[in-house]
Amino acid sequence: MLKKIFSLPLELYQNRKLIFTLAKNDFKTKYAGSYLGIVWAFIQPIVTVMVYWFVFGLLRKNDQAELGVPFVLWLIAGLVPWFFIQEALVNGTNALLEYNYLVKKVVFKISILPMVKVISALFVHVFFVCFILVLYAIKGYYPDLYTLQLVYYSFCAFIFILALSYLTSSVVIFFRDLTQIINIILQVGVWMTPIMWSFSDLGLEEGGIISTILKLNPLFYIVNGYRDALIEKVWFWSHGTLTLYFWGITLVLFVLGGSLFKKLKIHFADVL
Repeated sequence: MLKKIFSLPLELYQNRKLIFTLAKNDFKTKYAGSYLGIVWAFIQPIVTVMVYWFVFGLLRKNDQAELGVPFVLWLIAGLVPWFFIQEALVNGTNALLEYNYLVKKVVFKISILPMVKVISALFVHVFFVCFILVLYAIKGYYPDLYTLQLVYYSFCAFIFILALSYLTSSVVIFFRDLTQIINIILQVGVWMTPIMWSFSDLGLEEGGIISTILKLNPLFYIVNGYRDALIEKVWFWSHGTLTLYFWGITLVLFVLGGSLFKKLKIHFADVL
């Protein structure tokens, strides 16, 4: 059991320099050939935030007393982690398909490819975390000790998506429709996760059955954590049960994903 858990992280650590180099190249080449280059990586999320702000801001322009901050600050605290989760999962899932020429090389450590794509998405996420802090400061909400938890919750998102990517990237080679299924799940997931709504909007009590079921979504822990760090000023260990649940789910996914990846990788080159 311990060998299954630690073999993949050890392999990733041993190839950390190569992973970081490939991630930087992946980020740069993704927008190569376009006039604005990597600027496109930031334009789409910003436009999305503005659209949601315009639509939902009209409906919730008087909700600052309930939310604790202006609606745009509350909204962006939920959207920024979602942008990272969405991009990292889609790219991580398709990592082996995109780098199929490397998969066919016998000596190449293909286990690093999902991590390369997740780190590539992380570069944009770091920019938006800084953007959040600047926007909050402009509005008069300055960073404090609680804000440091953004590092922790970003790490949570990174590890969770990485674990899930090893599972999905292994399956998608044999079942190409998985990419479309994931896109649909993400479209539904953005509304099943309290990003643009809160439990009070739905008239749900925090300890009720429905709210408890919704909290079983691991992404709730991450999105809510960003708001705890920026708005509610709550330490992550205050949610002891949710924290244990999240890391339990993540560990199970990592073991399943890593085991499946190692079991199927000998067939990847044949199928590709």
